[in-house]
Amino acid sequence: MADDEGRHQHKSHHFLVVAYGVQGHINPARVLAHRLTQLGVDGSGSVLATLSVQVAAHRRMFPSLDGDMETTDGVISYAPHSDGLDDSSMPKDAEDWVRRRRASSESLSTIVAGLADRGRPVTCIICTMVLQHVLDVAREHSIPLAIYWIQPATVLAVGYHYFHGYDEVIAAHAVDTACEVCLPGLNRPLRIGSFPSYLVDTSGSEMSKAIKDLFRELFEYIDQWRPKVLVNTFNELEENALIEMKQHLDMFVIGPMVGSSMEERIHLFTHDDAEKKRYMEWLGAQQEKSVVYVSFGSMTKKTKKQMDEIIRGLQQCGRPYLLVMRKDGLEDDDGSHSLENPHSQGMVVDWCNQLDVLSHPAVGCFVSHCGWNSTIEAMASGVPVIGVPNMFDQPTNVYLVEEEWGVGVRAQRNIDGVLTATELARCIGLVMDLGEKAMAIRERARALKELVQAAGNIGGSSERDLIDFVETIKAHDTISVNKSMSGSMKT
Repeated sequence: MADDEGRHQHKSHHFLVVAYGVQGHINPARVLAHRLTQLGVDGSGSVLATLSVQVAAHRRMFPSLDGDMETTDGVISYAPHSDGLDDSSMPKDAEDWVRRRRASSESLSTIVAGLADRGRPVTCIICTMVLQHVLDVAREHSIPLAIYWIQPATVLAVGYHYFHGYDEVIAAHAVDTACEVCLPGLNRPLRIGSFPSYLVDTSGSEMSKAIKDLFRELFEYIDQWRPKVLVNTFNELEENALIEMKQHLDMFVIGPMVGSSMEERIHLFTHDDAEKKRYMEWLGAQQEKSVVYVSFGSMTKKTKKQMDEIIRGLQQCGRPYLLVMRKDGLEDDDGSHSLENPHSQGMVVDWCNQLDVLSHPAVGCFVSHCGWNSTIEAMASGVPVIGVPNMFDQPTNVYLVEEEWGVGVRAQRNIDGVLTATELARCIGLVMDLGEKAMAIRERARALKELVQAAGNIGGSSERDLIDFVETIKAHDTISVNKSMSGSMKT
């Protein structure tokens, strides 16, 4: 009787997915949460998922809600946790990091306890990479933890080996961007200029130091506690890096976590139906593969000088363009600068649904910062990429796009760090004209699109690895229940 009751209590498997509150973390976390609930794991039980982000991000995700209420989209639940300030600001110093970590841990721990009290105990916590407070909560509650690596496996390999013996040799050559370093799992030596920015920063940036410390703690945690690691890539894309990392990590390859263009996405910025209708109708009036789509993500701000160069470059290339640039996206704006030009061949919008735009037949190339989400969304749509990396994993992503996969090119900045109009126009021609290189890039982009779709299809490698992951959590849960039942009987 008691054994039947124990099995019933653990029939449902509940994943608490915790994401950092920025666009690049929230959407892949949400896609993962949705896919987990859709798995029919041998018919033995349902899979529940709750997504938790910081309160400030939750408010932007659901502006119509009253305060910090939990909510649901009919598939997964959303439960915000607090960092103590809830104002979306970055920590000011080391003490501030510690305070926010403590507050976040306490808030998330309360959520975990509350879910258990409501009969929905968390059986596994999944976090997007470097959320220290999640590590604390998983240890406190003895809940299995999985790390959701939302960057390419190549970046995972670079980071792993940096913190396992290669830090000194990389640091010794950090000022020489052309210097090449050989690392296990990489198909060829990697130039310092193509490393993740926080590993080779020479400016003394406090942000780079903080991020490096976060990753150091993450890899120390992985070494000690051996959590599952879910990687948002697929086998055919990064075969050697995945083979290498599977020797060191308990890893599941679950990408590409792109979602569907028909699925409603989370937008942290203003995005209304009227604006969407306007730019989609404009795209519909353009010729096939004629439009240059330009977007540099949700975090980077541009100077007025840089944006003027970009506009001139787009006009020089003579092709229609769709430029995404928020009104608060200029770092030195005094309110007098305007990107609107009624005489140009382009359209400027504050924000857009990127999947819908990239999958539109009018789009011929994507000028991008090459965040990993944007990169795999371009691949899923078969759109060539012009990479203009800024920070984090972006330099490595552009290296992969250009040198490993051949689906785009890297635009070079001048000595002042500015992408000039001439260079942008040159790169657009390089991927959109009728030359041999342009045709090869477009053909490779088409071929890669097919691989992305095959990996993400029902029954594809992504779903198979995700099912295997859930099965391992279910097995752990069953063992825990049996141990608990055995202890109770002995008592």
